[in-house]
Amino acid sequence: MIRFIAPAWLAISLLALPVSAAEPKRPNLLFIFADDWGRFASAYGKLDGPGSPNDVVKTPNFDRIAREGTLVRQAFVSAPSCTPCRSALLSGQHFWRTGRAAILQGAVWDESIPTYPRLLTQAGYHMGKTGKVWSPGNPADIPYGRPVPGFQKAGMRFNSFSKFGTDQVKSGNSVDSCRKTLLREVRGNFEDFLAKRPAQAPFGYWFGPTNVHRKWVKGSGKALWGIDPDSLKGKLPPFLPDIPEMREDFADYLGEVQALDAYAGELLDALEKAGELDNTLVVMSGDHGPPGFPHGKCNLYDFGSRVALALRGPGVEKGKVSDTLVSLPDLAPTFLEMAGVKPPATMTANSLQSLGVINGSGDIDRKTMPRDAVFIGRERHYPTARDGGLPYPQRAIRTKDHLYIINFRPDRWPLGDPRQLQGGTPTWDKLANNTGVTLSDEDAGPAKAWLVLNRDTDQGKPFFDHAYGKRPAEELYVLSDDPHQMRNRAGDKTLEGIQKNLRERLLKTLEETGDPRMQENGKFFETPPLAGPVQGWKEP
Repeated sequence: MIRFIAPAWLAISLLALPVSAAEPKRPNLLFIFADDWGRFASAYGKLDGPGSPNDVVKTPNFDRIAREGTLVRQAFVSAPSCTPCRSALLSGQHFWRTGRAAILQGAVWDESIPTYPRLLTQAGYHMGKTGKVWSPGNPADIPYGRPVPGFQKAGMRFNSFSKFGTDQVKSGNSVDSCRKTLLREVRGNFEDFLAKRPAQAPFGYWFGPTNVHRKWVKGSGKALWGIDPDSLKGKLPPFLPDIPEMREDFADYLGEVQALDAYAGELLDALEKAGELDNTLVVMSGDHGPPGFPHGKCNLYDFGSRVALALRGPGVEKGKVSDTLVSLPDLAPTFLEMAGVKPPATMTANSLQSLGVINGSGDIDRKTMPRDAVFIGRERHYPTARDGGLPYPQRAIRTKDHLYIINFRPDRWPLGDPRQLQGGTPTWDKLANNTGVTLSDEDAGPAKAWLVLNRDTDQGKPFFDHAYGKRPAEELYVLSDDPHQMRNRAGDKTLEGIQKNLRERLLKTLEETGDPRMQENGKFFETPPLAGPVQGWKEP
């Protein structure tokens, strides 16, 4: 017989559990957390002014959450890579504190690390999930509980909206019919979860769609959502060439964002029909920036690390726009405090209640504290991006005025070795469909294919070199006149004091939080199993 020995953190947390009979009704939690969705929503278009893709994308349901609650203008991930970002969010701490969960392929979860879903389960919450929570990783989605409470009987085709929709239209069905089919899947899974909760129990539901992750069907943004690529003319960020191929690829990406938003609307409607909307904290965000575009996923620049975030429900001020710098690990202690559960000491993040972003609920003692910086980093994403399975270690501090980055191994290629690019070039088809061909820390897609194929042309070379070339040990960006982080000012004599202060503060934080990168020259991240080959992994 297998015996389960509860970790020490669980025993401590149980002491803080509420006594059900005398308590007020605890809020439910609906967390919509999308794969590869950056900061793209029409609510931000109204805030940021004209001239960005947010002028084009339409997200009425995210906008509703923001309008009926609080919109966070400055939200950042801990790491712009799926598994380490989620490790940090679930555990409420920096990704580098999560051991082997700090990488992507080859990640292994340490069950001694407390997570908010497990603590909410122990506090009497009915927990469940549909879609992606923590993966790739082993055991899959284990930070959410054991056994993992998954709900997917109604279908999972919503994770491939553009392919399903394109195939349906080719078969003679309407786009509207396709949308209704996938919305029924989303709603059916959620209603199955609600039907199985014990009477009077508060619930916590994680909806993790992956449709915004590549790959999507070329031309689907216009065909399925009516997004004209030319509507993006003059609105792409400066690290992307403003050409038809790039505009079409980005329009297709925004189509997947609009599908995600439609899913969110279905969940909101189901909550409302169930009479649970007003007692549910609804939170919607994503795990990092766009895949397959320069500066996006796997980059510490804002395009890769800054994400959408909106909240509505109990304790959330209506119609508020918060300029507080938020790190997504802050959500873990936020959810626990809303449930009246004291976060464990390992959760070094700050709740949104303590940051003054929301009022919150429960009887947790807290002090409002200022936040003038967030910290971001990464180690290894695609396991064979560099020879020897080596990482590209980076850490950054992001303030309201500056972004400062340390590249610990500037001799390595930041987005992977440029394989097959000396004396030849892979085909467009391979570049657009196989991430492992070259520059493998950037996902395959039409944008990447165009940049690689045009790397020696007058038009393409500046963009290719900027995206994929080696980077210096330090980068410093002044956000007031360089919001897209295009001009590295590290070494500028006029900014010498600022650079020194940011460097010292970043390194001090890494030391104080026990970052293994600061110990033994980063040996922890530079040797197997966090470097080198991944057992059982095959190049796709």
